[in-house]
Amino acid sequence: MTKKRTQDYKKHIGQIPGTLIYTGKKSDKDFQVECFDYTKKDIEESILLNIEDAINYKDTDSVTWINVDGLKHTNQIENIGKQYNLHPLVLEDIVNTTQRPKIDEYDDYIFVVLKMLYYDKNETIVIEQVSFVLGKNYVITFQESEGDVFDTIRERLRLCNGRIRGLKSDYLMYALIDAVVDNYFSIIETLGNKIEDLETELFAGNARDNINTEVQQLKREILKVRRAIFPLREIISRIEKGEHPLIYKRTITYYRDIYDHLIQVSENIDIYREMIWSLMDMYMTTISNKMNEVMKVLTIMSSIFIPLTFLAGIYGMNFEYIPELKTHNGYFILLGVMLIIFISLLFYFKRKKWL
Repeated sequence: MTKKRTQDYKKHIGQIPGTLIYTGKKSDKDFQVECFDYTKKDIEESILLNIEDAINYKDTDSVTWINVDGLKHTNQIENIGKQYNLHPLVLEDIVNTTQRPKIDEYDDYIFVVLKMLYYDKNETIVIEQVSFVLGKNYVITFQESEGDVFDTIRERLRLCNGRIRGLKSDYLMYALIDAVVDNYFSIIETLGNKIEDLETELFAGNARDNINTEVQQLKREILKVRRAIFPLREIISRIEKGEHPLIYKRTITYYRDIYDHLIQVSENIDIYREMIWSLMDMYMTTISNKMNEVMKVLTIMSSIFIPLTFLAGIYGMNFEYIPELKTHNGYFILLGVMLIIFISLLFYFKRKKWL
């Protein structure tokens, strides 16, 4: 991960500001432009075969959502930028998938970058960058590849559910960001379940050999989620408190609701972060307890056999004049004394609750 991140940074060293360099991994994905153009009464859904067709939706009376998949195709991204007069630095941030979530406000549009999170089929967390360009009557989203959390928004547009088709583009961007934030809750719930399972296992004393690896992996996941989500609070706060003409006052309340959700998600992340540190301490405590149990058994065994070894050592000396050596039943008497000492020590340890 560190090596990959270093290589991504090196790609930008010495480059002219505004140079489009894709830093993601999904380089084999096709370029696709999905378009929803709608009013309160009508909607047109299409796949744009030519990127030049996107300019037709720039100055219409309807609201348009243009969803671009495939950031590897920097030439196509640059063409869209020219059509909608996007700043070269905006285009550079769009294809730079290591960009920290942020918001930039321009005179005629707002640029927002955030991270979309989801789990793949291997239960590995995937972080994908999504960029938004909000104009007067359009929203352009840029994704690395197909597959996102916006299916519910597409259905609401098709079926005219709710107020989405009756409001402006600022509400459309709210709905898209809200879908991303709502998916954060499923990520947090999955992380919580993983932590609770590990906690239950450790409390039961079942410390598997690889459980420390799972705890470390879970800690890395939480840090990745925290790094992706926390900057979004600042973005929504700026939208909520700003006075950009593209954000209408009636929509501010909805953005404030997103901010409340982000506070809740952030609090859960902090709680889980503390819990995962506690899990590591609990794991180390479990290992120490097991080691103490082993040392306790070995110490008790040594304590029992020390006096027996002492007696055996005395009568194993090679002096000729040892009085008990001439005793007819001396061997059996010594074994009896050893047995009495053995039983007495067992009784004593049991009474002290060391056994």
